[in-house]
This record gives sequence, C-alpha cells and structure tokens, in this order.
Amino acid sequence: MFSKIFGKPKQETNALATLDKLNETLEMLEKKEKVLQKKASAEVEKAKDFTRAKNKRAAIQCLKRKRLYEQQIEQLGNFQLRIHDQMIMLEGAKATTETVDALRTGASAMKAMQKATNIDDVDKTMDEINEQTENMKQIQEALATPIGAAADFDEDELEAELEELEGAELEEQLLQPATTAPDAPIHVPAGRQPARPIPQRRTAEEDELAALQAEMAL
Repeated sequence: MFSKIFGKPKQETNALATLDKLNETLEMLEKKEKVLQKKASAEVEKAKDFTRAKNKRAAIQCLKRKRLYEQQIEQLGNFQLRIHDQMIMLEGAKATTETVDALRTGASAMKAMQKATNIDDVDKTMDEINEQTENMKQIQEALATPIGAAADFDEDELEAELEELEGAELEEQLLQPATTAPDAPIHVPAGRQPARPIPQRRTAEEDELAALQAEMAL
C-alpha cells in the first residue's frame, strides 16, 4: 500500500535526478570539447611555425596531434548527441507518465461520481418525480371538480339552453327595423326652455327583448 502511495513521487524524483545528471555530463563534455579545440588550434599554429623554420618532421607531428584532438572532439560530439537523445526520450517519458497519471485521476474521479449517482438511483429519482407530478395533477383535478349544487348541473343542458338564447337573440336582431335618421335639431328662442319630451310607451317586442336580455344577464 505504501509503495503505491509513495511510488509515483519517487519515480518523479528519480526522473528529475537523472535529467540533472545528464545535464551535468553534457556540460562537462562541452567544456572538454572546447579544451580540445583550443589544443587542436595550438597544434596548427605550431605546425605553421615549424614549417617556416623548415622543420618538416616537427610540423607533421603537430598535425598528427591535431588529428588526434579532432578525433576526440568528434567522439565527444557523438556522446553529446546520445545524451541529448536520452534527455529528450526521458522528458517525453516523463510527460507521458504525467499525462497517464492525470487521465487515471480523472477516470477515478468519474468512477467515484458514477458510483455516487448510479443509473438505478437516477431511474428511482425520475420515477419519484413522475409519481409526484401525477399526484399533483390528480389533486388539481380534484380541486377543479364542482361540488354541492353546482355538481348537479348538466353541462349538455346548459349548452343547449345557451344555444337557444343565442338563436333567439339573433332572430330578434333580424326582426328589428332599420335605424332611422335622427330628427333635425329644433331651434329654441333665447330665454325659452324646450318642453321635456314625453316618454313613449314601449312596444310588446321591446318588452320581450328587455326580458330576454335580463335573463341572459343572469
């Protein structure tokens, strides 16, 4: 258990330590390469001096040493390439490991969330919601149902009665005479008030119309 807990940090520490070691080795090789380059340049200058002095044998020896330095420089260059390659691979592996760890953590979190809310709980919750909704609908329908004297009324009879009233009103409107033009205004001399008009007696048709309108208002 403890190896699982402390394994990942230890691996990460080892990777960082390895990268540091590779960097130190790379810096050492670069310094060594610079030293060898200076030595090779120095042998070239010596060979030039021996050539001016007509000492051909000494000049050739300088060039041989220069070649040996160049071989070492080339070898150090190959070492540096290998170290660079290993550093790139190690950094890539480290990034891959971190990515896998992050994905594993996300998968564990998602698994925990799914465990907390599994499909059975979701179905059960939805069933409870649907049941409560249906109960509320039934309660509302029960409250909307008329009780007492209003429950004894027949809806079909009321609709038939309403149709009769509408038919009678339409027939009454058809029987009414066309609207007559208003009488011309009567000029009354100044200082004299017009006589109050005498109310006319309503006809039987107007009485029936008034009674019908009163009944419809009820």
